Amino acid sequence: MGRRKKIVQECEKLMDKPEQIRNIAIAAHVDHGKTTLSDNLLAGAGMISDETAGQQLAMDTKEDEQERGITIDAANVSMTHEWEDKNHLINLIDTPGHVDFGGDVTRAMRAVDGALVVVDAVEGAMPQTETVLRQALREGVKPALFINKVDRLINELQEGPEEMQQRLVDVISDVNELIRGMTEEKDYDWTVSVEEGTVAFGSALYKWGVSMPSMQETGISFGDIMELERAGDRQELHERTPLSDVVLDMVAEHFPNPLDAQPRRIPTVWRGDSESELARQMREVDDEGEVVFMATDISMDPHAGEIATGRLFSGTIRKGQELYVSGTAGKNRVQSVGVFMGGEREELDRGVPAGNIAAVTGLRDAIAGSTVSSVEMTPFESIEHISEPVITKSVEAERMDDLPKLIQTLQQVAKEDPTIRVEINEDTGEHLISGQGELHLEVITQRIRDNQGIPVRTGEPIVVYREQVQTKSHEVEGVSPNRHNKFYITAEPLSQDIVDDIKLGEISMDMPELERREALQEAGMDKDTSQNVEHIHGTNILIDDTKGIQHLNETMELVIEGLEEALDDGPLAAEPVQGTLLRLHDAKLHEDTIHRGPAQVIPATRDAVHRSLIAGQVKLLEPIQNVRIDVASEYMGSASGEIQGRRGRVDDMYQEGDLMVIEGIAPVEEMIGFSSDIRSATEGRASWNTENAGFRVLSDNLQREKIMEIRERKGMKLELSQAIDYI
Repeated sequence: MGRRKKIVQECEKLMDKPEQIRNIAIAAHVDHGKTTLSDNLLAGAGMISDETAGQQLAMDTKEDEQERGITIDAANVSMTHEWEDKNHLINLIDTPGHVDFGGDVTRAMRAVDGALVVVDAVEGAMPQTETVLRQALREGVKPALFINKVDRLINELQEGPEEMQQRLVDVISDVNELIRGMTEEKDYDWTVSVEEGTVAFGSALYKWGVSMPSMQETGISFGDIMELERAGDRQELHERTPLSDVVLDMVAEHFPNPLDAQPRRIPTVWRGDSESELARQMREVDDEGEVVFMATDISMDPHAGEIATGRLFSGTIRKGQELYVSGTAGKNRVQSVGVFMGGEREELDRGVPAGNIAAVTGLRDAIAGSTVSSVEMTPFESIEHISEPVITKSVEAERMDDLPKLIQTLQQVAKEDPTIRVEINEDTGEHLISGQGELHLEVITQRIRDNQGIPVRTGEPIVVYREQVQTKSHEVEGVSPNRHNKFYITAEPLSQDIVDDIKLGEISMDMPELERREALQEAGMDKDTSQNVEHIHGTNILIDDTKGIQHLNETMELVIEGLEEALDDGPLAAEPVQGTLLRLHDAKLHEDTIHRGPAQVIPATRDAVHRSLIAGQVKLLEPIQNVRIDVASEYMGSASGEIQGRRGRVDDMYQEGDLMVIEGIAPVEEMIGFSSDIRSATEGRASWNTENAGFRVLSDNLQREKIMEIRERKGMKLELSQAIDYI
């Protein structure tokens, strides 16, 4: 029997024992060594050979991942590990570190109960480390820490025992500071500690690792490690204290099993009735209950078609079952169930019980984030992605014959990755894809070319802008084309706290009204306003301040439709409006239904919204990024010049080890092409990363020019309304 078959059989035996299951993700900043660490764990579990671990990068299964040397898609693998004489089933997800693929990290966190955060000992906690920790803690996922590349401290930086100890202590306290800041209101302490065994150190590349419990067990000390590292006896180090044993022991001992995790996680991710039988089944990981499955990842297999991977919270998922998919009509029939072994999916003849991560085919209506169940139920909270698309590219098929296939492929892309937005213009044949950054879109278009064999032309990257009101407007009137219906609206800016809470899904129309009211008041909205919320669209809120207007109830749906149209295409450059509070103060409606239909109400509302935005001095907002550059001190001037020359701002410069760190912010538009410029400015000696930091008002002297540029690109007329005289 092959080694792989044997491991699959071992996994099958353990699936029914939730107390021996650990669902974990490995997450970190880009290049801190996640995939190399995953290789070690696979080798430790006997799935790949020990010799090639670290070089094989078995979890980077796609060709472009191997070429670029980065993880692009989250990859799943199931393995077994013996701890304290008991075999444990470990379902592991290796997640990307590059900021452009952060959506994969957010979705992976929904499927797991523990996150192994990897930090480079030399670089320390970086911006993306903070982001992945926030993603984990927001989903109720417990962290543990692995400090990688300790060999570099010994050999490259030649640090002595005290210096090295101090540096490691600093990394741990930085990570704990982040954890504390994010769990202040929680009743548990999830900070990591060497004494408790939730911190491990080592070198994923050279396959050795230590933790406090492992040092007590093997008798190896930090002094021995430094001696062996300096002498180059890494093989001996690996044999005496193999990294995979240290990390997997830590996983088995300190990460919660589904029985411990689900009672705590269900209230975080599900807003259904906590007293219901379904809630009990999910809390108790009841494998005989109703099937409740959360799809966190959709991928394509050339033979099996679409595969939905995700977490099973209750019930047992089996071939042939007919299941509901949230938000769609009818049922989907399960074709097969299985588990992932890196790039390969192993089909199982048996069902997969609650508490496991399963790979399911046949769920054709599911998208990443769907709730799949055997009964109709309140779906799980939608997975809120921290950043939103900021860059758009047009994609056209070179041959007209490929157009249907391209449309199908783009729809598939949007299904697999909810952080990508696809707009298909049937009239012009132009297709716009919006993503998190240049690399994100580059990877998507390369995959359309290579995997689907569709030759495509792509346009220049276009930056996504927003529009936002700056002051409170006076009351404006919107009149319907037949002059019989009038709406009176004002617009004002929403506080940033409320906008942030809407983005994180902490305030939404899906919540019970009382809960929403409390959340809005906590974020700073006054009591009366919070009681009159009629609708939330994007990060904009409509308040109904009218009193007893006849027929308004039956007309409100059309008012909302007009409002949404107006907010999707703002008055300046038809860019989406954000962070705006609109109040409907009064309305005059015609007695006769026929005179207040869609053709009358929608244009009237749209007109009123646009005029109120203009009266509130709506301005164009541009997306910005936080930028961090690590560079040798002699190139500090040229590196900071690269930020300042892009309408950016340098906020901080400090020394870290032998490198200078420059931190600042710059507009996304100016950062296009940054990678080649920074390379030539520093002779390739700089490493940098960017992180989306939301939107800010574009400076006044650029407003008109940029608005005209966008209007021209969109084929709009170039005259702005005369009321916009402040730009």
